[in-house]
Amino acid sequence: QLVESGGGLVQAGGSLRISCAASGRHINSYAMGWFRQAPGQERVFVAAHGWRSSRTYYSDSVKDRFTISRDIAKNTVTLQMNSLKPEDTSVYYCAIGPWPLKLGYINSWGQGTQVTVSQ
Repeated sequence: QLVESGGGLVQAGGSLRISCAASGRHINSYAMGWFRQAPGQERVFVAAHGWRSSRTYYSDSVKDRFTISRDIAKNTVTLQMNSLKPEDTSVYYCAIGPWPLKLGYINSWGQGTQVTVSQ
């Protein structure tokens, strides 16, 4: 089970943080990360973090602005989003699955959290 928190409304150029807490069996065997989906668009990959390693992977659209981190003790993954742009506005979904987290190979999804960036 994946439970997300954070998100909200921010002005362009601002920052937000979203987190995801995982529970269940074998979660340490998988990567965790984030996808996002804007209205009328497909769900797309944002960032992933290896659970047993410190490997990270970002989409080109967020690289150098977003940072994904994980806390093994708390079974959480956090996405720090800086220099936010209006085009970052989406529902952000936490995901768990095999590295490097590809759409179609996701074991479980969170419920989604809204991130809105105003002009």
